[in-house]
Amino acid sequence: MNRTTLSLIAGATALAAVTGFAALSAPDTPGTQSTAKAAAQLPVERTSLLCPAPSMSDIAETSYTSFTPVTKGTGSGGRAELRAAAQESRDGSGAGGAKGKDDGKSGERKTGKTVPTSKEPGKPVTGDSSGAESPALVGTADGRFAPGWTVQETTEVAVGTGRGLQGVNCTAPDTSFWFPGASTAADRTDYVHLTNPDDSAAVVDIELYGKDGALQSTVGEGITVQPHSSEPVLLSTLTDEEQTNLTVHVNVRSGRVGAAVQALDDKLGGDWLAASTDPSGSLVLPGIPKDATSVRLVAFTPGDADADLKLRLASPSGLITPAGNETVHVKGGMTTAVDLGDVTRGEAGSLVLTPTDRSVPVVAALRVVRGKGDKQETAFIPATRPVGARATSADNSAKGSTLSLTAPGRAATVEVTASAGSEGGTPVSKTYTIKAGTTQDIEPPVPSGLKGTYALTVEPKSGGPVYGARTLAATEGGVPGFTVQTLPDDRGTVAVPEADEDLSVLQK
Repeated sequence: MNRTTLSLIAGATALAAVTGFAALSAPDTPGTQSTAKAAAQLPVERTSLLCPAPSMSDIAETSYTSFTPVTKGTGSGGRAELRAAAQESRDGSGAGGAKGKDDGKSGERKTGKTVPTSKEPGKPVTGDSSGAESPALVGTADGRFAPGWTVQETTEVAVGTGRGLQGVNCTAPDTSFWFPGASTAADRTDYVHLTNPDDSAAVVDIELYGKDGALQSTVGEGITVQPHSSEPVLLSTLTDEEQTNLTVHVNVRSGRVGAAVQALDDKLGGDWLAASTDPSGSLVLPGIPKDATSVRLVAFTPGDADADLKLRLASPSGLITPAGNETVHVKGGMTTAVDLGDVTRGEAGSLVLTPTDRSVPVVAALRVVRGKGDKQETAFIPATRPVGARATSADNSAKGSTLSLTAPGRAATVEVTASAGSEGGTPVSKTYTIKAGTTQDIEPPVPSGLKGTYALTVEPKSGGPVYGARTLAATEGGVPGFTVQTLPDDRGTVAVPEADEDLSVLQK
């Protein structure tokens, strides 16, 4: 089957590994214990990214931005490429759609404008597509384009269910994903998009957990996702129960997939719900917009034990406890939702969850609403990993981008670099200090002479862990469209143990 190729050579979110082998030297003298040499941090050599089909609306306008930050230690070769995935049944109806059977409609899909080839890392490239036929994309990058490769997918939908601004970072394939914050309520249309990058079929179970525990469903078991294909599964076809707040667990029995939930509301707009970080006793959910009119926390603990969590808001002045929501009790195996209202009260904020006593692994996400009346829009903020060595955010413009950084423990110093623009501009960098226990909203630096869009890289230089999120905002028809993407470590490098030749092992 011929597939349209979307070449994006200039990339940014790392998702491949370099494999190293090490031999330990024999002890020099009896009784001396040998130790491995310190591992070297080397650039990854290959990265995989998967982008879900952006929209089912005929009036959707989607832009793609690809970026790879400049990374020391890479060679001169390599490339980055995105190809259209075959699309299985999109209506999600019945077991035929859920099981990934060929409905005769899979095949070549148009991807819109081909993205021009970029010659060097450090400069974004962009492309676009229109309508409901834009496919999911399967991407790989190698060589100098692999470390930190990031692709941002941003869609504008003017009217209808889910209208507003929807954004998602294309993600790495994996075998387990948690999505607290999904719904099967009457006013919601939620799809979980599954994309298989490999040459063999993947088999997936979709488990749903509501306020009273697991929802019974046999349709969500053993879903087959064909090789190099993508399948959207409508959550309401997996259960007869209407639940306002759900946790979705995508568990891959064989193979691997990329997964994301598209959450569309009849009245409140919609956005992509990215996976929460792995279950943990303490979580950070960064970047709540200061003008949020409604914030809802959805939390779930996968085990049988209950979790008791302390809620604190990292504000510009420090950690504060929301009045009336000092703690939350999460029953084992059940989804818990807490409405926090306008918790930020006009200031930047991030939610910090810590155990009140013993630590129980939890996943969590926030549903954030901006606007009032019939001009409301929704975005989601999942719990995320810290920035780590470096995080990257693509598809920023001179106006409408806000960078939110949080240091929940110790203070931290962070360098933020604005890349060259996709159509011109010179990179610039600026250093910021984030005080302990605070969140700071930053109007990010802009490349001098900017033309087009640009990327941001965030690199902590000293201090404690930093968490981050980037908000894109664009008001259309009086509706405050926005989307939030968190900024976990881009995994551009990997620790590779040093290897020594040790022939003594052959003498034993």
